[in-house]
Amino acid sequence: MAYLNDDVLDNGLQELTDDGTAVYICSQEPTTYAEATSTYALGAKTGITVGSPEDGAVNGRRVIVPPISDGGVTATGTATHQALVDVTGTRLLAVEELDASQAVTNGNSFSLTAWSITIPDPA
Repeated sequence: MAYLNDDVLDNGLQELTDDGTAVYICSQEPTTYAEATSTYALGAKTGITVGSPEDGAVNGRRVIVPPISDGGVTATGTATHQALVDVTGTRLLAVEELDASQAVTNGNSFSLTAWSITIPDPA
């Protein structure tokens, strides 16, 4: 495929903007909502607002998941992934490996830098 209009890319990303309402830190890569929010969950930040679709840093289109400074840790362990979820629809929307794993302790808080989710332009 040689071309996709930005509107096509934006509509896919808009789902993240509209429904991505929480970020969970996880002890391993989740593949389902239940794994992200329960099985592998070490903490969460709810009530986040994902940015609107925009030009990607290199190409394509992206949305930015905002930085987190006050996420709540609910279990002790080592966080290796972050998961963006739709709490209302109980859906796992996106998962990304953390740049560096984080040791976390139940009852403390966690922070994460902003991350982008990009759909690249077709090759």
